Amino acid sequence: MEMPHNITEFIMLGLSQNPEEQRVLFMVFLIIYVVTVCGNILIVVTITSSPTLASPMYFFLAKLSFVDTCYSSSMAPKLIADSLYEGRAISYQGCMTQLFGAHFLGGVEIILLTVMAYDCYVAICKPLLYWTTMTRHFCALLVGVALGGFLHSLVQLLLILQLPFCGPNVINHFVCDLYPLLELACTNTYVIGLLVVANSGVICLLNFLMLATSYIVILRSLRSHSAEGRRKALSTCGAHFTVVALFFVPCIFTYLRPSSTFSIDKNMAVFYGILTPMLNPLIYTLRNEEVKNAMRKLFIQ
Repeated sequence: MEMPHNITEFIMLGLSQNPEEQRVLFMVFLIIYVVTVCGNILIVVTITSSPTLASPMYFFLAKLSFVDTCYSSSMAPKLIADSLYEGRAISYQGCMTQLFGAHFLGGVEIILLTVMAYDCYVAICKPLLYWTTMTRHFCALLVGVALGGFLHSLVQLLLILQLPFCGPNVINHFVCDLYPLLELACTNTYVIGLLVVANSGVICLLNFLMLATSYIVILRSLRSHSAEGRRKALSTCGAHFTVVALFFVPCIFTYLRPSSTFSIDKNMAVFYGILTPMLNPLIYTLRNEEVKNAMRKLFIQ
């Protein structure tokens, strides 16, 4: 149940209070956001319209690109708008909505990356069983499991909604996140901080360790493959593990610690919430000839 509070809005300090720096940040993040949206939508359109990209790997990649677009959109537009104005207020309801949306989409992304690692494992370690295992129905089921991010985000939201906020209302961040909000609560948040670590930090760490273990198994299995098979497998899995590291390492640093905020937290949030969704399309397509050929055909049509 929501606790009574006398705060109706929060003030975001953002990344900088210097007007000249704000103008630079506006241009930089506007360009990043446009590239993110265009790049990820291009991947979605290319995969859905190309019959040559019908394998489960591309099915999951299209879903990841869609989630990346939404995830970036939960943070970047507010940051871009705040870079233009001195007043950076966000309503209490808007703050809770942003918190829920960002953690929901982040949770979905974590599960999708895990699913993509499983797809990579089956393709390389169990090639004869790949098409009987990764059926369309099973792939759709795995994507449905990714919606488990809703449960993760709901728990986070309920933890924050029970807190009373009496003032001050200044958030030293550019996004409504858990630890900055816990610092503003006028009650002891030690237990809730531990629950946040369990629900965010530990989940990130366990998933990352599981993914790292799966790639060790994959690398060991490559010894029995041909040189061409090893090259193709390393290209695919190398791209995926790069994305995993870019997303998980900042998340683990941010959430796998007691409730506290550091100035570097804003840089970490920029990295996993804004830069990584932009880099994903580049990482997955630069060394993938199938995707690049499908894009060429799409533009020629």
